[in-house]
Amino acid sequence: MKQECFLLFFLLVTFTSFAQQDYPIITNESTVVDTFYHDYIIQDKYRWLEDIKTPATSEWIKNQNKLSKQALNKSLLRTNALNKVDKYTFFDNNFPYKKGKYFFTTGVYSAINEPALYYRSRVNGDNSLLVDPTYISTKDKIRLKSYYVSGDSKYLAYEFSRNGSDWAEVKIVNLSNRNHCKDHLKGLKFSNIAWRNNGFYYCTYKQNNQFGATKEQQIFYHKLGTSQDEDELIFERNNPYLDFDFTTSINERFLIVKETNRSTGIRNVFYMDFHQSSPHFKPLVMNYKYDIDILNSREGKILACTSQDNQGGIMVEIDPANPQKWREILPEFKESVLLEVKLFKDKILAIYQTNQHPVLLLSGYDGHIMYKLDLPTATSISTISGEYNDNDIYFELNSYTTPHLAYKLNIYSYNREPVGLTHVSFMINDIEYHEVEYPSKDGTLVPMILVYKKGLELDGTHPTILKAYGGFGSVSTPSFNPGIVYFVKNGGVFAFANIRGGGDRGKQWAFDGRGDNKQTSFDDFIAGAEYLINEKYTKPDKLAITGVSNGGLVVAASAIQRPDLFKVVAPVVAPLDMLRLEHFTVGHFHTGEYGTVKDSASFVNLYNYSPYANIKEDVNYPIMLVVTADHDDRVPPFHSYKFVARLQNREAQKNPIYLKIEKNAGHYGASNLIG
Repeated sequence: MKQECFLLFFLLVTFTSFAQQDYPIITNESTVVDTFYHDYIIQDKYRWLEDIKTPATSEWIKNQNKLSKQALNKSLLRTNALNKVDKYTFFDNNFPYKKGKYFFTTGVYSAINEPALYYRSRVNGDNSLLVDPTYISTKDKIRLKSYYVSGDSKYLAYEFSRNGSDWAEVKIVNLSNRNHCKDHLKGLKFSNIAWRNNGFYYCTYKQNNQFGATKEQQIFYHKLGTSQDEDELIFERNNPYLDFDFTTSINERFLIVKETNRSTGIRNVFYMDFHQSSPHFKPLVMNYKYDIDILNSREGKILACTSQDNQGGIMVEIDPANPQKWREILPEFKESVLLEVKLFKDKILAIYQTNQHPVLLLSGYDGHIMYKLDLPTATSISTISGEYNDNDIYFELNSYTTPHLAYKLNIYSYNREPVGLTHVSFMINDIEYHEVEYPSKDGTLVPMILVYKKGLELDGTHPTILKAYGGFGSVSTPSFNPGIVYFVKNGGVFAFANIRGGGDRGKQWAFDGRGDNKQTSFDDFIAGAEYLINEKYTKPDKLAITGVSNGGLVVAASAIQRPDLFKVVAPVVAPLDMLRLEHFTVGHFHTGEYGTVKDSASFVNLYNYSPYANIKEDVNYPIMLVVTADHDDRVPPFHSYKFVARLQNREAQKNPIYLKIEKNAGHYGASNLIG
């Protein structure tokens, strides 16, 4: 589906609007008026679409899907491009991920099945089926989310969701005989699992219908063989803006909980030392203004990564007996972001990145660097695995146009060798990657990756897709997409802009595009489009933009602000009505990123950039394909419903606006649809 919808998007780049009998859909209006701070009277004509279960909404959704399906099918028939892209889709790779004593991998054994989980005892051994989603439910669409192996490698706990929801369930399987235990937990959300002794820790929220606010997080301990009703409450706080991360150390001595206030950004870290006669939570780091990720413990000290007094991240050692005593182990590297750290007995593996250009380092616990692997531009290092006492680590490399390549690296000899072969059905040597920087509105240089066929002539004629994310300090990394291969092989240019709001250049880069500075993200993206046009890669009539989640907000806001720049716009599972965002699901967690209507200055900022609020009656906006999912309980689908209804219901709108609603899918189910 991912490559199919990316292809459909490519077809829309060259799509010429055509008359459709059922277009546009006229949506009924039922105005609700909100008054903010006396001076702002906001009319919402399509509030009724927020009630997704009414017959009227259901019929509206059905008609919108019918309309978009007709348009997309007609585009497909013109070029037969879907069949052509299939040859780039295939690649054969069965790389395992090592956890405990076993190697795990996922795979699909039938075109109608969801990916199942397999395991084996040797890296080159035969796979055994461990968890098949089709056996969990024949009615619901089951997606395996994650899995966790107990410290003794006897059990595996796996999380799964139904129909794309963020709400998850957990079941347990015995790794020696593949039999399932009777344990079945429900109500998990945004939770990892941390094993200790004969059980594990997990967290839940109180459930408040499908799109109700997500509040009151709690951490529990579940003992194997017992019912969930018997689980022990370990940690909770009376603050709706708090969420928790937790981990147990390798030797299971420590339970460590990080508490983040999503409204203020303040972090607190607590730990419990089970070597003490009466274990209880103690403060480790309090009222911390910077992000901190707890890695593990070693020799009674706690190891963490933090952005305190630096931009890209450092690794430190904290002594619980003297929490003010921190020792720096890995330093900050200029203009690089510390992406990942994995700990071994006497070695540290660290991944740094600059503008999607990764570097792998191995060092000792004294910080001395022993090995450096500099990798090509726009490459991702992923699925790093290996246990604390292992000599070998396993990892994968991939890029936008190169599928996963698996390697084994010995952390003592530094010998690196491929693990098996990855077969593809196309030549990759004729594709070029190019790093550029362009000036944004305020003069700041923004990095961007360009992918195109070698020998590209800069004549302004090339179909171009510009993508970005730009939120929550997230560092963007590339992943293989056969749709991009097809697009580039056929003369297209793919561009990814590392705009502010993302974490690609460190902490300040993220701060400069969040909260009251959110407009900076859109300015950066718009400047990226102008650069591509001015440098004659493309022209407005050939330029398409797409983004997922926060990236969907970026492209929608940019299109509303500068409709003259773009031919096609595809926001995917995007927050679009920013004045209503914090009323639903996890929206209240994101007021630090976007702003809040509860503060007058913040409200004005939200109002000024909200795509839904700024649609003008007399503007013909670009062609749009708005993608959402009916079970998205992170960004509710009615953001997209209302946005599309308002765009379609205007006489000035001559370019078609389409809405594609994925059924029985959630935030990630729909966000995988466009690469």
